[in-house]
Amino acid sequence: MAKLKSPEQIERIAAAGAIVAQCLRLLQQRARPGVRTRELDALAERFIRSRGAEPAFKGYHGYPASICASPNSLVVHGIPDDYELTPGDVLSLDVGVELDGWIADAALTVAVGRPSPTARRLLDTTRAALYAGIAKAQPGAHLGDVSHAIQQRVEQDGFSVIRALVGHGVGRAMHEEPQIPNFGRPGTGPLLEPGMVLAIEPMVNAGGHEVEMGPDNWAVYSRDGSLAAHFEHTIAVTREGPRILTPWDPDAPAALVRESASEKAERGSAESALTPHREVR
Repeated sequence: MAKLKSPEQIERIAAAGAIVAQCLRLLQQRARPGVRTRELDALAERFIRSRGAEPAFKGYHGYPASICASPNSLVVHGIPDDYELTPGDVLSLDVGVELDGWIADAALTVAVGRPSPTARRLLDTTRAALYAGIAKAQPGAHLGDVSHAIQQRVEQDGFSVIRALVGHGVGRAMHEEPQIPNFGRPGTGPLLEPGMVLAIEPMVNAGGHEVEMGPDNWAVYSRDGSLAAHFEHTIAVTREGPRILTPWDPDAPAALVRESASEKAERGSAESALTPHREVR
């Protein structure tokens, strides 16, 4: 059963989500050829802690890093290491932040250098599927409406939603009910209610939907070695409709973001931390 949050609690999650968004934009800027994923992890941890928050992933069930950095056929849960980014890579970056006991979680996939036509289509499709799903997160709708919208958007472009991995509720804990598959039938599943906070996250393979676990028991790869993409937002279901709490995407549909005054102020104060002349050390 989903744990409903009050408007005040949603604002607390949104404050953590603002830090997630800032961190993802910073990582997106720094994901360049020659950079090692371990360096991105260190940068993210410094940034998150500089904002008075904690990296929610670090230590979670023993996970050793602050972010997940998953290149190419590595779908999710890639532990940052000495992998050096090269032109043509796609890199999925997943960040979780805990602030004053509340957690937000989001992800994006970036192209390193010039992407192949398939990689570009995969990233565009997966991002579009995220927003197609979020748009269906209306009070009185069913969770299956969200899942179906994601699946339909992905499959119309000839890609495959990964069926073994799901989104989830989020709030006081990293993973709360309900689980959110990226495939399903409209009109099925739990009813969506104001106060639900959900991490919606399409995970998509360019080839088949099957995945396999890596030897470290964290990394999940596409079984056929095809490229993978992962986009995610933490959203709240409100009486006015879905609200994105992790606004990392400046091109997101404006109706889905609806920042509060406090979020706008927080975002404005953080802009200097994201400019080229300022380093987070």
